[in-house]
Parts: sequence; C-alpha cells; structure tokens
Amino acid sequence: MSSVDQVPPGATEFTEGVPRHRRRVPETAALAAVLILLMVFFTTRSEFFLTRDNLVNVLFSAAVIGIVAAPATLLLVAGQFDLSVGSGAAFIGVVMAWSALNYGIWQGILLSILAGAAIGIVNGVCVTVFRINAFITTLAMLAILRGLGQILADGQTIILDGFDTLGNARPILEIPLPVFLFIAVMILMALVMRYTVFGRSMYAIGANAAAARLAGISTRTAIFFGFILSAAAVVLAGLVLVSQLGAASPQAATGLELSVVTAVILGGASLAGGRGTILGTFIAVIILGVLNNGMTLMNLDSFWQTVARGVLLLAAVGFDQVRLRVTEDN
Repeated sequence: MSSVDQVPPGATEFTEGVPRHRRRVPETAALAAVLILLMVFFTTRSEFFLTRDNLVNVLFSAAVIGIVAAPATLLLVAGQFDLSVGSGAAFIGVVMAWSALNYGIWQGILLSILAGAAIGIVNGVCVTVFRINAFITTLAMLAILRGLGQILADGQTIILDGFDTLGNARPILEIPLPVFLFIAVMILMALVMRYTVFGRSMYAIGANAAAARLAGISTRTAIFFGFILSAAAVVLAGLVLVSQLGAASPQAATGLELSVVTAVILGGASLAGGRGTILGTFIAVIILGVLNNGMTLMNLDSFWQTVARGVLLLAAVGFDQVRLRVTEDN
C-alpha cells in the first residue's frame, strides 16, 4: 500500500502504534475546554461579553485571521509555512485602492487577483524550483511586499469609497459577510484536506517527503499549489480589510502572520509536518478572537493582546515539541 493510501481522511499524523483517536480527540477537546473557560472568565468580567452583538463581533474580528489560517494549515501539514501573509494582505489592499482610484473598482479587483497570483507563484517557485527554505523565502517576501506597498502608496493611506460591501455587508441575520467568507473558506479547506488526493498528498509529504516521492507524489507540484492557495486567501483577506476600513494602508495587517501561525500551531498542526486539522485551527482562531475581545472589554492595553499572542505561540510550540517526544518514545 502506498503512503497516500495509508493516510486516513483528516488524519493528524502517520505514527504507527498509537491509535489515531487517542491523539486527535484530546487535542480538539482540550482546545474546546480552553475556549469554554475563556468565555466563562470573560463573562464574569464583563456583562457585555456574552451578548449576541459581541459574539458576532468576535467572529467578525477573527474572520481575516481565519481566512488566511485555513490554507496555512494545509501548508504546515506539508512542513511548509508562509510568513508573508501580513505584508501580502497590506500590499493587496494598496494595489486595490490605487488601481480602483486610477482605473475603477473592477479593474482594481482584477489587478489585486493578478498581484496575489504573482505572490503565490514567486513563493512557490523559490521553494520548489530554487529549493530556498520556505522560512527565508517568505521572510524575504514579507519585507519586499511591505516595501512595495510603501512605494505604491507613497507611504500614505489611500482612501477608497464605494467598496464597502465585501467587508461590511450583513446579508443574513445581521451577520457581517466576512464571517460567512471565513466559515466558507474553512469548510472548503476541510473538504480539500479530507477528501482530495491533493490534501492527502500534503499529509504524506509532511510525514515523510522521501516516501511520498517514492509513492509517486509530485511533492514540488503539491507544495507549489499550497502556496498558490495561501496567496488566494491573502487576496481575499486584503480585499476584506480595505473594504472594512474604506482605506488601504501599507502598514495594515501588521502582525497577521504571528496570529495565523499561532492559530495553526495552537490548533494542533505540527512544525514537523504530517499532522493538523481545520477543526483545530478553527477553534484556535476563535480562541484568539475571544481573547482579544475579552481583553478589550476589560480595558486592557492593546499591547497586552500582542503579549498574549506571543505567549500562546510559545506555549503551543512547546506543547508540540513535548508531544513529538512522547510520540517518538511510544
């Protein structure tokens, strides 16, 4: 049986000898428990937390992170990651605003899509063809895109009118459109990872790239398309941000990459590759949203939110390393 055939849909890892449910269920259960405890805590701290409007605000504020985190989970499952998502979203927003002002809204959308495609292609080619480490490639792209955004916007914020529907429309039950986009992207990526050959191949690559190649998987092609999907999510996130704000700033989405990486690793994806689920990432994104919202309601300085995200990331990575050691010992 090939490596691909051995990958169960939605599996979290390939390690033999340990029943799958013993690894996957406790992770999501623990995340759910953390989420419930946070919600109980913030409910006791603020009478406004557990209201419908505030819970919608939690989802609304987490939407952009979730949109980008979904394909980031797929990449990390394959042992890859994209650190350029924050500056990429800001750059897409600047391209959209600048193009819309000069050529029109639809032309701006088209140019944004083309810019996103270029980002995905450059990242994918550098990693798969030139064999540059994904960390170095996307870290370089982070700087390049932030700089290009500054150049295109001349260091200024570009005001854009007439493009508020994508980020602010409330089509059903007064729930913002970005929330539905967030959920739709999560569902789509869950289906890709669970039911498609491509998704199963990414698990195989992350578990053992050499074995995946011997099994006939085109690892370069799969990873390349992983970066294309990440860039597509960045385009959507950038357009949502500029629509929400009615303006594009080259400094927008600063720290988005930190939030995305935190959500994906906290959700159970391993830095070593081969494991991770969209469900875990989804719960982790909501945890970040609840944490940020609750701290805001408690009137804590926004800088403490950044500290909290850093602590969560460190704790998630530390837990992942402990989990890997336990798995190896078993």
